Amino acid sequence: MNRVVAWVVALLGVACLVMGIIFIVQANSGRQTIANELSPLTISQVNATYDTVKAKQQALAAVEEPKIQAGEAAPSTTYVYLSGQRTSLGLTKANIGLVGFIQTSGIVTILIGVGLLLVSVGSLAKKAAA
Repeated sequence: MNRVVAWVVALLGVACLVMGIIFIVQANSGRQTIANELSPLTISQVNATYDTVKAKQQALAAVEEPKIQAGEAAPSTTYVYLSGQRTSLGLTKANIGLVGFIQTSGIVTILIGVGLLLVSVGSLAKKAAA
């Protein structure tokens, strides 16, 4: 019975290794897609660009928003542009964070898989010696 459990643990370890590798490959693919879509902006520039756009949009919103809410004026083209740009950059930041999370999950999953394999091999070796 203990031998069966050791083999099940080994199978789970192999499954974890495979899933971890898939996570890392997918994260790298996602990072490359983000980089391609951002061109000419780089991933490292996203936070600074977002902060700049956010400050400009908030400053303009402070001036325009009361009139827009009161129905006295329509949003300016600049306000709409900055709002769209802020939204797009915010979503990009979220996607970059998600890719990082998936990559970290892949690394953790690989470590779990290696641990499970070591436990199963140790258990099987212990049973063979006994």
